[in-house]
Amino acid sequence: MIPMNLKERRFLVTGGAGFIGSHLVDSLMNHGAVVTVLDNLSNGSRENLSQWIGRPNFSFLVGDCLSREDIEKAIQDCDIVFHLAANPDVRAGKLDTRIDLEQNLIATHSVLEQMRKTETAKKMVFTSSSTVYGEATVIPTPENYGSLEPISLYGASKLACEALISAYCHMFDIRGMIYRFANIIGPRSRHGVIWDFIQRLIANPRELEILGDGRQTKSYLLVEECVEAFLVGLEKTSDRFEIFNVGSEDGVDVTTIARIVTESMGLKDVSLRYRMEVEGGRGWVGDVKVMLLDISKLKRLGWKPKHNSFGSVVEASKHLLKELGYYEHL
Repeated sequence: MIPMNLKERRFLVTGGAGFIGSHLVDSLMNHGAVVTVLDNLSNGSRENLSQWIGRPNFSFLVGDCLSREDIEKAIQDCDIVFHLAANPDVRAGKLDTRIDLEQNLIATHSVLEQMRKTETAKKMVFTSSSTVYGEATVIPTPENYGSLEPISLYGASKLACEALISAYCHMFDIRGMIYRFANIIGPRSRHGVIWDFIQRLIANPRELEILGDGRQTKSYLLVEECVEAFLVGLEKTSDRFEIFNVGSEDGVDVTTIARIVTESMGLKDVSLRYRMEVEGGRGWVGDVKVMLLDISKLKRLGWKPKHNSFGSVVEASKHLLKELGYYEHL
C-alpha cells in the first residue's frame, strides 16, 4: 500500500545504504522517485543499493552528515529529506558516550542547518525510537505519553533530535515528521536479537546464550511494513510537526524469539543459557524490558501492520538465513 504519487519527486535519504534506508530507497525508486543517498558506509553497504546504481534518477554519495560540504552537495534540488543516518546500536553508548551525541544529535543538527539554508528541502522525515519513552508505565504507549525519561544515551539522543527538529520547524518554516519505531526487522538487518542469535547458533548449534532473563517483551515489525507507514504518514499529514508510533500491536519475548530462530534453523535440543548481569533481568544497561506502542494514530490514516510480532520474527528469521545461504548447506 503506497498511496502517494512518488513519480519524479526528489528525495534525499541519509543512511540510505543501511538496513531500513535501503528498503525505503527500493520503494521510492520502484515508484519513479528521484533519489539521492548520502551514506558513510559505517553500517550500510553498497550491495544494498546495487540494483539502482547507474540509474538516471539515482545518485549515491559516500559522505557524512557531520560534513557540511557533503550535506550541501547531497541536498541540492531535493524536496524531502528522510534522515535515517545514525548510530543503530543502543548498547554502543555504554562503551563510547560520544557516539550517540555525534552520530545522532550533531549529525541531525548539520542536516537541519543545510535545510534552513536551502530553498527547496523544507520537509524532514526522521527515524526516532521507542527508547525515547524509557520504561513507560502506560502500555501500549501513546505518542503523547509523558514525562519522557529515556534510560539509554541512544534514547536520550533520539529525544534530543526530536526537540531540535521541532524547534527548527517552528523557527525556520520547515515541516517535520517523527516516527518512533518499535524493533524493525527483516532482510539486510545486521544487528539486533535475531541476527545475534543466528550468529551464535551457527558458531555453536548446541547452546544459545541469552542476555537477561528472556522475559524481555517487545514489539517487532517487518521492514517493508515500516516503509509503508513512512509513506502513508507522509501523504496524509500536513501539520508543521507530527509524531507517529510505528510497530505491531503485540509483543514477543526473547525466549520465544530464541525458539523461533532455532526452529527456523532446523535445530533441536538446543540448550538455552541465560546470562543475567543487569538488574531486573534486562539484557544490558539501558535495555527497556517491556515495550509496546500505541499505533492507533497511524492506523486512523489507513496504515496497519499485516503481521503480529511472532509472525514478523518468523519471516525475518527465514529471510536472514536465506541471505546467509544457511539452507543451502543443510
